[in-house]
Amino acid sequence: MKKILITGANSFIGTSFEKYIFENFVDSYVIDTLDMEYESWESADFSLYDVVFHVAGIAHSDTGKADKSVVDLYYKVNTELAVNTAKKAKAEGVKQFIFMSSAIVYGESSAVGKSKIITAQTKPAPANYYGNSKLQAEIGLSSLSDKEFKVVILRPPMIYGKGCKGNYSTLVMFAKKLPVFPYVDNVRSMLYIDNLCEFIRLMIENSESGIFHPQNSTYTNTSNMVKIIAEVYGKKIILVKGFTWALKFLSLFTDLVNKGFGSLAYDKRLSEYKDPYIVVDDLKESIANTEI
Repeated sequence: MKKILITGANSFIGTSFEKYIFENFVDSYVIDTLDMEYESWESADFSLYDVVFHVAGIAHSDTGKADKSVVDLYYKVNTELAVNTAKKAKAEGVKQFIFMSSAIVYGESSAVGKSKIITAQTKPAPANYYGNSKLQAEIGLSSLSDKEFKVVILRPPMIYGKGCKGNYSTLVMFAKKLPVFPYVDNVRSMLYIDNLCEFIRLMIENSESGIFHPQNSTYTNTSNMVKIIAEVYGKKIILVKGFTWALKFLSLFTDLVNKGFGSLAYDKRLSEYKDPYIVVDDLKESIANTEI
């Protein structure tokens, strides 16, 4: 029975993983959670655990309007805290450290109407301090990895599931309130939370190390996803073509347009793994599980 310490309390991913394990593998793993907000975490005994799963971090900020104190906080939490936690874990005999990074290390979504497919040859190119704080953490963590201390870095795309926040919740708001929605031909990689949780479990079970890019088995289109969310709520929403030009114009004034209607996808070969991790393969089923 492996013992896992989740470093970061009350996070969507951390609490979802604990729930997933409790409901499906309760006899195989023991999980504890440690609040990293206060310095008392430094006195915790990490030697009791086989794995540290680090989910503490800051995201979803308006990165265009931050002063130096906010930028410094991102690096303090997303970079320094992650690396210091890993150093403590390694010093106290933990065998594996799992870090939640993000596709944001590759920069923002493409402009509306453009394509962005990330392949094995694509180099990280953060567009802002949020992405760079994650990338710098990856660099620091990778330097700690060896045969006795295995570091797993996960770069998931947008994650959704019951209790999630961020961009997905904005799509839900549109689906509930709007009778019509613009159709834009974009391509997005997404990851349902149970699929992510199973992938994390496999990382632990197989004692993996390295950088991984899990995603759902099929790509998603923003407009079609809003339509499916509306259907789950018993609503009919009409997708209207011909608004791409208007969205391109609006994107000159706000980054939110490209975040919602631009493309950002992983080459599917980048997300292949030796063991299956797709627990829910149907998009509508995963959305129904999220919303109902």
